[in-house]
Amino acid sequence: MSTLSLTVRDSSTMLRRNLLHARRYPSLTLNLLLTPVMLLLLFVYIFGDAMSAGIGGGDRADYIAYLVPGILLMTIGSTTVGAAVSVTMDMSEGIIARFRTMAIHRGSVLIGHVAGSVLQCVMSVVLVGAVGVAIGFRSTDATAMEWLAAFGLLVLFALALTWIAVGMGLASPNAEAAGNNAMPLVFLPLISSTFVPVESMPGWFQPIAEYQPFTPAIETLRGLLLGTEIGHNGWLSVGWCLGLTVLGYRWSKAQFDRDAK
Repeated sequence: MSTLSLTVRDSSTMLRRNLLHARRYPSLTLNLLLTPVMLLLLFVYIFGDAMSAGIGGGDRADYIAYLVPGILLMTIGSTTVGAAVSVTMDMSEGIIARFRTMAIHRGSVLIGHVAGSVLQCVMSVVLVGAVGVAIGFRSTDATAMEWLAAFGLLVLFALALTWIAVGMGLASPNAEAAGNNAMPLVFLPLISSTFVPVESMPGWFQPIAEYQPFTPAIETLRGLLLGTEIGHNGWLSVGWCLGLTVLGYRWSKAQFDRDAK
């Protein structure tokens, strides 16, 4: 059997294992998922009328359209925290040491975690998107290709953040530390254009909000689904995704190989 076939076979086995763990212990995913859902409902029904003034004086429906793309990206950041915790638990409980004594492809352990996390991100995005549609989000002008591009961006963003989360998990001594170390993936959307335009922020803070990973991806998603101007955000979001994927992969691989020595 070729190396590629072994990798695919063993990675599929690890993926099934991680999905079974997620099904048996859904509380972690549920807790992480509730954060973006509650923020969506909070900012629509409590702050919606006031916040809509910050996007040009529109009504609540306009703010729902503005808010949902940002919440979808925030959902990915929240869900990937589970990958950091899951990796740390595997490392601290000794199961990885057991896997290393077996005739399996070494990288399949990490690939299984990443693939499982990306699938959970996609399912979480679908669920939060359904909540958004239920409260009034509509994307009537987007074409099939734009919907496909939006879905591809979400998957690519999930892949990038998952590799970063895996690296954070490998660098953490326990599950509690992994959850804390991965919190920037939850908080970064709060200082992006998720809730208000970058132009409405203080001048000194605008570059921080504009050039962090979430804002270009959010603006690109808004452009694809709502027809707003994308500009340079499309290239920035793809560049961030590719850069974070490579960084997270190399960081995770280096730590995983180091721990094997």
